Amino acid sequence: MPEPLSAAALLKALRDEGVAVTEVGAWRTHNRNAKGLWGPVNGTMVHHSVTRGTASTVALCRDGHSTLPGPLCHGVIAKDGRVHLVGYGRTNHAGGGDPGVLAQVVAESYGTRPMAPAMGNANGTDGNARFYGWECENLGDGKDPWPAAQYDAIVRVQAAVCRAHGWSAKSVIGHLEWSADKIDPRGFGMPDLRADVAERLEHPADWNPGTDQSKEDDMPTRVNPKVKQTKNRPQGEWLSVPLSGALVTGPADYSGTVYLRLSGVPDGATIQSRFYETKGGKKSKSGQITEHLGSGGDTFIAVTNAGGHCDSGAALAVEYIVFGGDTHDLVSGQAQLLYWK
Repeated sequence: MPEPLSAAALLKALRDEGVAVTEVGAWRTHNRNAKGLWGPVNGTMVHHSVTRGTASTVALCRDGHSTLPGPLCHGVIAKDGRVHLVGYGRTNHAGGGDPGVLAQVVAESYGTRPMAPAMGNANGTDGNARFYGWECENLGDGKDPWPAAQYDAIVRVQAAVCRAHGWSAKSVIGHLEWSADKIDPRGFGMPDLRADVAERLEHPADWNPGTDQSKEDDMPTRVNPKVKQTKNRPQGEWLSVPLSGALVTGPADYSGTVYLRLSGVPDGATIQSRFYETKGGKKSKSGQITEHLGSGGDTFIAVTNAGGHCDSGAALAVEYIVFGGDTHDLVSGQAQLLYWK
């Protein structure tokens, strides 16, 4: 089960991602752990605070109020982009929510947004145990602006947590996507935020948008290893694609497609695929999932990334999962990738 990051690891992940952090009091031991579970963790949740003024927002989120004791989140993301850490462990931010949404977040299996929640605080699953929570300083009226520095910090914070856990951007949700009772955050769309987090996860943690130094005379290197035939592969689990040679080792930018031919996948069965990275033989980062459908006889799928980044010290690989049927064969295929060091 996914164990929560330690307080020190969370702080390091945020700073590595370029987040300006203020540590508020004894935040590392300020929590509601005596009232319930903290972990396993499965995602990170964005809220708006319905407040104005950074100092008062931080104080409220740290101390809570008469009907809801603090901390009310792990960190406050202020208008100027600074993150104020007010608690660590179980915090009173998510409340009850829909277990169906939780299942989709755990599996990272939804499309642009999770299912609409049908349950809320009174009858839902305990979200305080399962999500990191971030209160963003905003009135939540749809009129209060979101400064660029604040939005950039929201993206960086979510990316930092996802990167540290090896999650994709689909582990980021808004409070309104968790609970039928909630409307936050207002003023930007969660699908857009997830897209920005996903873009950030394609780069190193210290990446700053607009600073990529591409040179027109840089010539890419082409790699095209063949897929090794493998029979009787199981359904329902992620399967690495065996290749005759390496794809890309980082640091490197890359673009291209790995073509796969499968046999024995039932007609209409869902297939998901993605690029991923390993360091020291362990998975270190997963890319965005692409979905395909089985066609009964031979099924042909293309796993594509038009602009990815492989982290320093990491090796790029491809994997897929088949939902339905019994076993299938990976018949053949080939990679066609370009990369730039």
